[in-house]
Amino acid sequence: MTWGSALTSRRIGLLLALAGLAACALLSIMVGSRWLGVGAVLDALLHPAGDQTEAIVWGLRVPRTGFGLAVGAALGMAGALMQGLTRNPLADPGLLGVSAGASLAVVLATGFLGVTSLSGYIWFAFAGAAVAAVVVFLLAARGVGGATPTKLALAGAGVTAMIGSLTTSVLLADAATLDRYRFWSVGALSGQDPATLLQVLPFLAVGALLAAMISPGMNALSLGEDAARGLGQRIGLIRVAGVVAITLLAGAGVAVCGPIAFVGLVVPHLARAICGPDHRWVLAYSAVLAPALLLAADVLGRLVAHPDELHVGIVVAALGAPFFIAFVRRSRVAEL
Repeated sequence: MTWGSALTSRRIGLLLALAGLAACALLSIMVGSRWLGVGAVLDALLHPAGDQTEAIVWGLRVPRTGFGLAVGAALGMAGALMQGLTRNPLADPGLLGVSAGASLAVVLATGFLGVTSLSGYIWFAFAGAAVAAVVVFLLAARGVGGATPTKLALAGAGVTAMIGSLTTSVLLADAATLDRYRFWSVGALSGQDPATLLQVLPFLAVGALLAAMISPGMNALSLGEDAARGLGQRIGLIRVAGVVAITLLAGAGVAVCGPIAFVGLVVPHLARAICGPDHRWVLAYSAVLAPALLLAADVLGRLVAHPDELHVGIVVAALGAPFFIAFVRRSRVAEL
């Protein structure tokens, strides 16, 4: 296959992925305790009439779909960055301690400061994620060679384990905090304040911009550090920018909707299977496939438990674990 035909096939594949994402978004607005037809949804979106259908569409389902689109794209891109930065095919955003740091901050905010609302503890979660990622990077940067992929993975695993033990200790000592924390920790798109999404969108936008800027350098880095230096890449700057981008993307996503597992782990593998190892395309595909997966899982959770629903974090975990095991068994995971 020539370079031109490969580029064309990647563009066509991305357009098809975007079409699938649009279909998932439409289903997310249609499906619920009260089902809406395509015509009713389009009419409410394009010609609001102030009726009950408009209240359902604009008041409940459009914000929920917006959270799925934004958080899914953030987690997908963060996972692709994490796997490329550490050259570890099993890495996900939680490897830098992002999820663990956010969890500990939420527990401390609810247990010791009495913060009970999402709008109150979201900023604690974001700050906890950022602090944990910075600590991991500083620990990995010490010693010879700086923040190498192996040192990042080891530092992330150690910090995550330590933070997890602290979180568990606080939860076991305070039943009320445990009761409030468990709703956030399961991962959900419903029940969120639309204003929260507007508050974190700037962080997501900056993280996505940073990811796009360093993607060419990550292609060079995947060839090895010596080759990357020979191509004029500043390895330390790429790693710092990558950690910042992961913190912004995954930190904001986890803070808003909780630590939703497997999205950042599975989707980059799907993206590479479709478009190859070029990080520019892997990031683009991950930003489209991840929200499609998240919205599809959210719709499935509503269908399975109708008229009630399962939180999207439960559905993604139930689907992601066996799918990823089958994916690894059927394909050879390439070195990044």
